[in-house]
Amino acid sequence: MDAKDLLRRYLEQRRELGESELVLDALKVEDVMRLLGAAGQAPVPSQRHPSIRDASSSESQDWRASLREAGVNVDPPRLGRHEFIDPAKEPPQPTAQILDDMAFKKGLVVGANESELIPTAIQKLDSLDDIARTVAKCTRCSLYKTAIKPVPGEGNPKAKLVCVGEAPGAKEDETGRPFVGQAGQLLTKILAAIDMTREEVFICNVLKHRPPGNRNPQPDEVEACSPYLIRQLELIKPKVIVAFGTFAAQTLLNTKTPLGQLRGLVHRYHGTPLVVTYHPAALLRNPAWKRPTWEDVKLARRVLDSASRA
Repeated sequence: MDAKDLLRRYLEQRRELGESELVLDALKVEDVMRLLGAAGQAPVPSQRHPSIRDASSSESQDWRASLREAGVNVDPPRLGRHEFIDPAKEPPQPTAQILDDMAFKKGLVVGANESELIPTAIQKLDSLDDIARTVAKCTRCSLYKTAIKPVPGEGNPKAKLVCVGEAPGAKEDETGRPFVGQAGQLLTKILAAIDMTREEVFICNVLKHRPPGNRNPQPDEVEACSPYLIRQLELIKPKVIVAFGTFAAQTLLNTKTPLGQLRGLVHRYHGTPLVVTYHPAALLRNPAWKRPTWEDVKLARRVLDSASRA
């Protein structure tokens, strides 16, 4: 694949995540210079640290080489397409006492302790099974016309952790179950990395029916479907919510802030801690994001452990 295709794919991925920053990862300086029409121009003299070589030298065509020589670790672990971080290789985590005293970096706060304004009929649903049956007959938006099966969500009705994604995909639409395709297999490994199973958590999406062709959800579809998610969260009363992907994060937090700026913080959704990370489907396209996702789910686990001891 040539440099132009690499750059195009990279920019498309960043745009999908709602981010505006351009951070070069695998492209070489020479490739980027050529794309920008600057190949062959003489380098501009600049004052540099003596340990950093000129980027035009053959041994430092990759911009990361200069950072390595300056003592900066820029090399993410090389992982297989469907692998996730092995927690056994991680350094020891802080003790429970240290975690109890840790002040998590605070993010956005949505609501207080009051309930969301949702339709009375949905507010009166008293169980997750009631919600599932209502979703199966739902005609609040047009997605039911093109979907094969509704995908209300599944898992422990008393889960301490709830995973929220965007919308069902093709496999989910066929089976009526959330996260069962390749992204779902990776989610199972992500949960296993923090010593949790699918049976222990509750997994769902903002939308309960698949958008045609996996297109982005429309505002009216989100408005129609969100009350079901809100009621699910009210009934489950989780200790932590993990929003997977830009769409889930921005919907729950009622913000247009890019995912990259929402990560690493502990937000509050009506009093419940909420952690944001990449969607597993994005990790399949870009394995380099597995490391930051591992950091995010570790944060969620620390918040969960801290809440459990409170």
